[in-house]
Amino acid sequence: MNTKPKVGTIVKIEKSGNRYNAVDSLGNKCTSSIITSTRKSAHRDGKALELREKNGRQYWWKVPMSEFSTSNSIPVHTSEVEMPSGHQEVMDFIKTSYSLKPAGLVMSELKWKYLIRSAVRGKNIMMTGQAGCGKTLAAKSLINALDRPEFYFNLGATQDPRSTLIGNVHYNKQKGTFFSESLFVKAIQTKNAVILLDELTRAHPDAWNILMPVLDQGQRYLRLDEADGQQTIKVAQGVTFIATANIGNEYTATRQLDKALMDRFTVIEMDLLNKDEEYGLLKYMFPTLEDELIQQVSSITSLTRDEAATENARIGSGVSTRTSVEIAGLMFDGFSMLEAADITIYPQYDNTGGVDSERTFVKQIVQKFVSDGSEEQLFNEHDA
Repeated sequence: MNTKPKVGTIVKIEKSGNRYNAVDSLGNKCTSSIITSTRKSAHRDGKALELREKNGRQYWWKVPMSEFSTSNSIPVHTSEVEMPSGHQEVMDFIKTSYSLKPAGLVMSELKWKYLIRSAVRGKNIMMTGQAGCGKTLAAKSLINALDRPEFYFNLGATQDPRSTLIGNVHYNKQKGTFFSESLFVKAIQTKNAVILLDELTRAHPDAWNILMPVLDQGQRYLRLDEADGQQTIKVAQGVTFIATANIGNEYTATRQLDKALMDRFTVIEMDLLNKDEEYGLLKYMFPTLEDELIQQVSSITSLTRDEAATENARIGSGVSTRTSVEIAGLMFDGFSMLEAADITIYPQYDNTGGVDSERTFVKQIVQKFVSDGSEEQLFNEHDA
C-alpha cells in the first residue's frame, strides 16, 4: 500500500530485489512519493529521509537513521492503489491518476494518463525519446505508482538472449543434464507484474523473435524449446510489458525494430524538457542549491537543444536531462560549473577542428553563463 505522506514524515529505505522501498514508522509504503535516485542515495548512505517544505515546495532530506527510530508516528492520508475492473471505474481511475505521478517526473498530464490507461488495460507500452529524457524513469514511476511486482531486463546488455529469456541447459554429475528456467520465465508467470524491457532497440534480433508470441495479445506464451516436450508457458493475467527504445539514425548502436514487433506496442514518446521544466526539475531535486546555479544549468541545456534542432546545427545533439541532473549533483557536492561541464558535457562533443569543433562551440555556450576569468583559456593548445 502506497501512502501520500505529510510534511515531517520520516521514512527508512528497504531494498527488495532491485527496488528501494520507502516505509514510514507505521509500516506504510511511501515509495511512489520519492524518486528512485533519492531512495538509492539514502539506502547507500544508511540514512532515513524526512519530508520537508520550503517556500511552498516539498522535498525529501536525508537524516540520521536514529531519527526514524525515535520519531513519533505521523498520521498520513492512505490510499491503496487498487486496479479498477468495470468500465466506469477505469475511467474514474484514469481521470484522477495524475495525483499518482511523482513530482520528480516531468511529464504532461495527457501522456501520464495515457500511460496509466495503457497499464490498466494490459497494453504493451513502448517509451521512446532521446537519450536521457526520462523514459526509464517514467516506466519505473508507473510501477511505483501502481505498486505492482516489478521485473527489470536490460536487453541492450544481453549477450545471450536465449539464456536471458528462456534459460540454460546444465550438467550435474548426480542429476545429469537438466534445464534451468530464466528469471524472465518466472516474471511472465507473476500475476499483475510489470516487466521492463530496457533498451529494446539495442537487443539482438534473437530476443525479438523470442518475444514475438509473448507480446502478441492473441498468443501470450513463451515456448521453452530447450525443455523436454517443448513446454509452453502462458503469460499470467494482468502482466504488462514496458519497453524503452531509442529510435533514430543518431543512435549508431541501435537496430531498426521489426514492424511486426512495433505493432505489438502502444507508443508513448517522451518530450525533451524546455528551460522552465528543466529548472523546475533541478530545483525539486536540489532545493538547497543556489538558484543562480540551477538557472545556469537549465539555460545551457536549453541552448544546446535549441541549436541541435536548427537546420544547420553546429552540434549533433543537445545536453540530456540525465547530464543536467549530474551537473547539478556535482555542484551540490562542491564542484564549480566549469569543473562539472569539463567532466560531463565536453567529452560528449567532438574536438576535431579546434576552434571550429563542436566542443569549442559548446564551451562558448557554457562560458556565456560563467565568468571567473577562465574564458581566456578557451582556445589553448590542448583544445586546438
